[in-house]
Amino acid sequence: MSLTNASPIECAKAARAASRRLAILSTQQRNDGLTAIHHALAEAKDSILAANKSDVVSATEASQRGELSQSVLKRLDLNRPGKWDDMLQGVLDVRALEDPIGKIDYRMELDDDLICQRKSCPIGVLLIIFEARPEVVANIASLALKSGNAAILKGGSETTASFQAISTVIAKALTTTAVPNDALQLVTTREAVQPLLQLDKYIDLVIPRGSNALVRHCQTQTTIPVLGHADGLCSIYLCADADAEMAARVLVDAKTGYPAACNAVETLLVDATALSTLLPAVATTLSKHGVQLRCDAASHAALSRALSDDIRGSAIKTATPEDFDTEFLDLVLAIKTVGIDNARSCTSNGDNNAAAFSPDAALDEAIAHINTHGSHHTDAILTASATRADAFLAGVDSACVFWNTSTRMADGQRFGFGTEVGISTNKIHARGPVGLEGLTIYKYEIRGKGQVAEEYGGKGGRVWKHRRLAVD
Repeated sequence: MSLTNASPIECAKAARAASRRLAILSTQQRNDGLTAIHHALAEAKDSILAANKSDVVSATEASQRGELSQSVLKRLDLNRPGKWDDMLQGVLDVRALEDPIGKIDYRMELDDDLICQRKSCPIGVLLIIFEARPEVVANIASLALKSGNAAILKGGSETTASFQAISTVIAKALTTTAVPNDALQLVTTREAVQPLLQLDKYIDLVIPRGSNALVRHCQTQTTIPVLGHADGLCSIYLCADADAEMAARVLVDAKTGYPAACNAVETLLVDATALSTLLPAVATTLSKHGVQLRCDAASHAALSRALSDDIRGSAIKTATPEDFDTEFLDLVLAIKTVGIDNARSCTSNGDNNAAAFSPDAALDEAIAHINTHGSHHTDAILTASATRADAFLAGVDSACVFWNTSTRMADGQRFGFGTEVGISTNKIHARGPVGLEGLTIYKYEIRGKGQVAEEYGGKGGRVWKHRRLAVD
């Protein structure tokens, strides 16, 4: 890895050349690079955390001046419990994974001594633009090396000291390995970003990690494919048959574990028949963790009746329509009731509310809300019914859909990918947490003995065999 002051075109050309060399390194050579990175980072812990502390101090001052959001500030701190250790472990986890390059998943005998096969290969050159996530340098370096891709990285100005400290350590470590120096480059100037976004001749994939504005900017300013997500507007649907203790535990994790994360829950959908049974206990638990609840009319009325005055006054607020389209990135949760229209109509006719409630109609309403207002990132259902869960998992159009677990599970390390370059809501190539597999593409190889296309077809021509072969 190198800290580069080269022009954007020189940087991109160097990365392209390095990607060709990196792609043909052996598995052992690439793993040796990861071993060197891990050892060097572990040895340099004190100096890197000192640089990060300097960034945090400066960023805190900027936040107090209103120049930096709290969500960005929270993502910056490498001293958060477990963050440093997770970063180092991610390097080892990636090293231990199976080599994604050179895997054959399709073989076809076209004719005698004419075999076609599909083999995985690196994408080429990645441009990674990110904000306030110093650990991304180590994550990207690990995944790029293992998958045989060169990477150009540009971090936010708020974490310059952290990025430079980590990059300097990695650069020095890789000089002892077969990894080309230009395979990993850290761009230090903001002015380089826009020209890099125009270099589709040399850069194959752009991966932005950061704010909605950053992602949207990249998507509109380049013809290079962009992998990622603009929002993390995640929802959890609480069904009336869910276990109360489990529901509270999952929702506390999903909302308070890391509120600034893109996989934190932002909207809670609740069955109308759960308003008086499950929701009060869940709301009480969330309020004890400092969560503000922005409730629709039905849930607000239910909680106003069930909760104590102190909780009602501090935690319960009236939701606006905009709240259900908002990624709060804070200890704020919007609550919407589903199935309420059916329950109201039955109540007006004197019927029993619980008996008249239609779980299927409520489920359809929850799915429709998520598909309309969500960001297709990660959504979950809490229910005892496998039938309802299966319908939810099939109907919700998101990269990750979960049953009885936290949305915070949407993470490459937790999926067993070692680490990730980000989470994609794209519908092509890669979706969800993007690890090694998402950083590979494929090529088709044909091995023959002088055959030519003109021999086949037409009267008297050779006939294709097209016999599927086993993949070794």
